[in-house]
Amino acid sequence: MNTYFKTKNKISYFNSSEKNVAFELGQMLHDLVREYVLLNKSIIFLCIGSDRATGDCLGPIIGYKLSKYKNKNYYVYGTLEEPVHAKNLKDTIDMINQSHEDACIIAIDASLGKSNHIGYITLGEGPLKPGAGVEKDLPAVGDIFITGIVNFSGLLDHMLLQTTRLNVVMSMADQICLGINYCIYQLKNLIPEH
Repeated sequence: MNTYFKTKNKISYFNSSEKNVAFELGQMLHDLVREYVLLNKSIIFLCIGSDRATGDCLGPIIGYKLSKYKNKNYYVYGTLEEPVHAKNLKDTIDMINQSHEDACIIAIDASLGKSNHIGYITLGEGPLKPGAGVEKDLPAVGDIFITGIVNFSGLLDHMLLQTTRLNVVMSMADQICLGINYCIYQLKNLIPEH
């Protein structure tokens, strides 16, 4: 049985509690990123979120973990030490566009969804619209996106981010990082080191 399913709008869902999720996520990410790498584009992981709310810290935790890997064939923006959040997202995007001409941006963020999708990871092509779940008007960003559904969407979404279980966030962060590491390992001969 597969640990993921696809929807009609080309978003794939992965159950982070399944055994092979990191491999399947990494393989699908590899398939999406490969064409950008073959065009000699830099790979950037833009990890969006704040370390001040449990439900919003998925991005900075992933950024922190990715920045610790010895493999330096990509750039990471948004860590626990230097988070990318609503107040600095636009400036960070502008800086990335100036520093990395024509790069492939993989945007990573937490999201809210249906209660039966909590713990699922999504992967898709196209830009991510950060803050949409809590009605913030932030710029869309990314060529590829990864989100982790940390809680259900409903009334008082800001409060839901504050009461999200850290275990849900950490489990997804671990699986996403393993998947990214697998993807980068598969691409290592194609990506130039910087």
